[in-house]
Amino acid sequence: MNWEDTPQEAAFRDEVRAFIRDSFPSEYRPDPEAQQSLEPEDVWGYEWPVDRVSEDQVRREGARKWAAALAERGWIAPRWPAEYGGAGLSATEEFILQEEMMRARVPTVNGIGAFLLGPTLLKHGTDEQRAEHLPRIARGEATWAQGFSEPGAGSDLASLRTRAVRDGDTYVVNGQKVWTSLGQYADWLFVLVRTDPDAEKPHRGITFLLVDATTPGVTIRPIEDIRGAAPFAEIFFEDVRVPVANRLGEENRGWYVAMTALSFERAGIGATVKYEQALSELVGYLRSEEGKGFLREDWGTSVRGEIARRYTEIRVLYNLARLTVSKQAAGEVPGYEASVNQLFSAELHQRLARTGAKAFGQYGNLWGRRDAPLNAAFTHLCLDSVAATFLGGTSEIQRNVIATRGLNLPRG
Repeated sequence: MNWEDTPQEAAFRDEVRAFIRDSFPSEYRPDPEAQQSLEPEDVWGYEWPVDRVSEDQVRREGARKWAAALAERGWIAPRWPAEYGGAGLSATEEFILQEEMMRARVPTVNGIGAFLLGPTLLKHGTDEQRAEHLPRIARGEATWAQGFSEPGAGSDLASLRTRAVRDGDTYVVNGQKVWTSLGQYADWLFVLVRTDPDAEKPHRGITFLLVDATTPGVTIRPIEDIRGAAPFAEIFFEDVRVPVANRLGEENRGWYVAMTALSFERAGIGATVKYEQALSELVGYLRSEEGKGFLREDWGTSVRGEIARRYTEIRVLYNLARLTVSKQAAGEVPGYEASVNQLFSAELHQRLARTGAKAFGQYGNLWGRRDAPLNAAFTHLCLDSVAATFLGGTSEIQRNVIATRGLNLPRG
């Protein structure tokens, strides 16, 4: 297929590049110690949800200026209608915007609220819910986190046990969520709860709630990962009262609302650009005077072969992303394609990390950035990649989705 820009798309790409060049705050610089989130679209050195509440005034103001500049154009939520703070862009224009931001290494803003919850509110929300929440997301004034997974309900999400009991105009919620990405920085949570424990099929007794993170009874605790960073949180609900007006969709039908939300996965261009840049930096370093000694004759050929394979795989990932966005542009909702992207990207993440670590041999064990070759980029990437094949659904779950929904194979 031909993915070349049309003249209109090329003009929009030039517009985006000029905007980034002229509008990104010069004082908002990468933080070399910022390693919070593991999302593929994250740009190293920036954590916008963290930066917006940073104790460092320069970072805090830089993050807010950048959000304000994007919001002025409707580019925090570019495909939303203008009445809710969006720009009404096409799927292809949104793809170009995200691609150029990643290539310029500037952070996106309000990720999960803008790309996942927002479209779900547009489809399932009431007029009051849309008016309350969408403009604040589109202005970068409210951040959201996803409360789905539980200690005993990760890949088997339908077995969740967090309970909500109706009491007049409120639900009383008790239970626990875990692995909530950047939950400790969220203003609001969207949460799946069980409202019918006797439902014949577990997924039919689940309800989707919008929860203010400051509600009494909500406790959020950061979880430290293998890298010593805290990209996740666990959330406890103890007699938390949530207004019935904060229910998204019908009671006991929250599973279907959640499936709608998960269908709004990003096309995957962020991961493509991130991996492409990492591989280019590896090749550039190994060709430099400082780095050329690492490819000794006894293993240099093997590493070169792996680099060639990683380059090919990155181009495959790019084409998968373009396929997904082409379906969106045609008015379709990607189904199993999201699982193809997730699976291929996650496993490529791990292969790319191993290739870089192999190139540096024992030096790949150095963690400190100042004293390590290529600032220990691939040492950190290796630890980043450990979680890749279960974030957002394990590789086994993704393969099941591809088999049953994509290939129409019978369920085992």
